[in-house]
Amino acid sequence: MNQIPDTSVGTVELADAAWRTSSRSQTSNCVEVAPLPAGPTAVALRDSKDRGGPVLLFRREQWRDFLTGTRNGEFDTR
Repeated sequence: MNQIPDTSVGTVELADAAWRTSSRSQTSNCVEVAPLPAGPTAVALRDSKDRGGPVLLFRREQWRDFLTGTRNGEFDTR
C-alpha cells in the first residue's frame, strides 16, 4: 500500500515512510508509526503484523492529544 486516500488532504504517499516499531510492542501487540512530510497529516499508524493493511492517519493536533492522553494514563485499562 503506497498511497492511501485521505479525504481531507487528497492522497498521502507512504512508499518512502520511515516506519518505526514501538519499543513497547510485544509479540501480539505491535504497532508501527511513521512521521509524514509537511502537511496537515503528520503521522501514520499501522499494525506491524499486517503492513499492507489499513493505516490510520493523524493530524498533528490529534497525535499530540493522543500522546498527552497516553502519558496521563487516559487509556489505561487497569
